Amino acid sequence: MLLSESARVTTAHEAGFRVQYPNSKPRAVKVVALDAGSAKLVDDISKMAWNGAAFFKSLSFEDGALPGTSVKAWLNDLAGHTSDLSAEVASADCVVVLASAGQDVQSAAVISELCNLHHKTLVSLIVPHDGATEDEIDMSLRAMRPYAKMLVIAHGRDYIEAMLTALRA
Repeated sequence: MLLSESARVTTAHEAGFRVQYPNSKPRAVKVVALDAGSAKLVDDISKMAWNGAAFFKSLSFEDGALPGTSVKAWLNDLAGHTSDLSAEVASADCVVVLASAGQDVQSAAVISELCNLHHKTLVSLIVPHDGATEDEIDMSLRAMRPYAKMLVIAHGRDYIEAMLTALRA
């Protein structure tokens, strides 16, 4: 009997040639809330077990010298610690921003600029709140579209968790 290719590679003999450890290290994913509504989601989601993801509930700005901009920015994590936005982006593999539909997302421009500077991927999740109108969702999509490599309407916490899991956060 002639075994198919799939059957041959699953034999006990062939299993001895498999690498017995994970093929990649955990990814450094930074998750940033752009508004108060998404900050609550970030706080809830951060309580799950993750592979080294860092969660930030707010972003603050001050005049200063950030490469390519005239703004100095800091991220505030869930414990209240402050870190430099540029350093966090530089140490990331991927940056995920969450924004509630209809909210101001102007800070995404600064994050996007840093992602481009450091060659990092920016993923944007628009989260419609209960009762969000199509106009609010469309406004958020139009505002985020120029910045994100991946732009998604994330309907609920489960969707956000699945997206972060897919990104190996």
